[in-house]
Amino acid sequence: MSRFLKRSLLAGFILIIFISLTYAEIIKGKVVGVSDGDTVTLLTEGNKPLKIRLAQIDAPEKKQDFGQKSKQSLSDLIYLKDVTVKVWDVDRYGRIVGQIFYNGLDVNLEQVRRGMAWVYFRYAKDPEYFKAMEIAKSKKIGIWSMPNPIPPWEFRKLNRNDNR
Repeated sequence: MSRFLKRSLLAGFILIIFISLTYAEIIKGKVVGVSDGDTVTLLTEGNKPLKIRLAQIDAPEKKQDFGQKSKQSLSDLIYLKDVTVKVWDVDRYGRIVGQIFYNGLDVNLEQVRRGMAWVYFRYAKDPEYFKAMEIAKSKKIGIWSMPNPIPPWEFRKLNRNDNR
């Protein structure tokens, strides 16, 4: 199969997923994997695995301070639990960007409350998230217990530049 055909099929597949998600704003399933503090794998009711990127937040990278603690926090909240995802978008990597709820708890917001994620200023819309981050900062919870925490987007940029 030619490279062009493979790319065309992949692009078509992503488009189909995007279109179907646009009409199906809610997805239900079980969290079967936690990649880091803001990305999980969801096994849908149809036994289809989907990568879900938590909307409005950005958690520390795995190799960053609090990276493993953030991952553990998210795992403690929802690993092997049935959740509901309110779909916001599909990112450039084909992951669903969404807001995860478990028993009425906004899991994305809870990660911010626990000091395990930043509000992702570039994409956040809900003022509740900004308020939660300010409270976590003032109480020096999680990432805010460090003197000068580096936001993940800056950490990624620094590492990209170091690897050149």
